[in-house]
Amino acid sequence: MQANSRAIVSNQQGLHKDLESIVLKHKNSQFLKPVAEHSQLAFEQICQFVEFNPADKSVSKAIIFDACCGVGESSRQLAQKNPEHWVIGVDKSADRLNRQGREDYPNLLLLRADLNDLYRLLADSQMPIDQHKIYYPNPWPKSQHIKRRWHGAPVFKQLIQISSNIELRSNWPIYLQEFQASLEIYGIMSHLHTLDNPVPAITPFEAKYHASGQTLYCLQTL
Repeated sequence: MQANSRAIVSNQQGLHKDLESIVLKHKNSQFLKPVAEHSQLAFEQICQFVEFNPADKSVSKAIIFDACCGVGESSRQLAQKNPEHWVIGVDKSADRLNRQGREDYPNLLLLRADLNDLYRLLADSQMPIDQHKIYYPNPWPKSQHIKRRWHGAPVFKQLIQISSNIELRSNWPIYLQEFQASLEIYGIMSHLHTLDNPVPAITPFEAKYHASGQTLYCLQTL
């Protein structure tokens, strides 16, 4: 496969100067944005799919949550490799989710929701999630867009509450370094390393960037 994807271009070198203050501000405040109706319905669909019992916080089998799943390629691979788990793939775009059809596996649910809503609903419900995957590789590399990266968002507190087992992948190491530093503010340690020749690629992004000769990185909580 040949590709010519451009490398990340950013006016930021190293961790953002305001990273700590932004993360601490959100850590010590409450996110009050109203939950969208379609996100509430998506949450209820998840509860039904995994047979969530709010009384004892139990589910019928362990859950892998695949955030920003795009066309769902990563969710399908996770469902195929982990038949003993439920796999929930979520993206904000119905168009992307529908490009390759819908569910292909009985343990897979793909749905549209705003993760800024869904993370809060999942955290509040204390639904047990075994693994949390965030494979979207390059969110907002410009310095002025720090608050649009997950660790700069108000919902970061709930994002890291839903599972202690978090894995991110990206072709931009600063994004993962910032996420790692933000986890440390919450007392969570993680390991950052390169991904050597990931075959098969878990997302179309990974396939494209690897074919372009770009280094891919992975961050995993310990």
